[in-house]
Amino acid sequence: MKNQLRVLRAGKGWTQEELGKALGVSRQAVNALESEKHDPSLDLAYRAAAIFDLPVEDIFENPHRLLPRA
Repeated sequence: MKNQLRVLRAGKGWTQEELGKALGVSRQAVNALESEKHDPSLDLAYRAAAIFDLPVEDIFENPHRLLPRA
């Protein structure tokens, strides 16, 4: 799942380790999310949204979003 975690983390000057601690996951889990190897759980997505004070949709792309009709 495409996401903005790497950009948001860098904007705060945080390492993957620091973001992992804030999210309650390992550095490896943050790396897997940032490299789009794993999708976040709903709980983790909401924790990230709370940490960055953004809607979930601004961090994680919804792959199921319907395109507007022409």
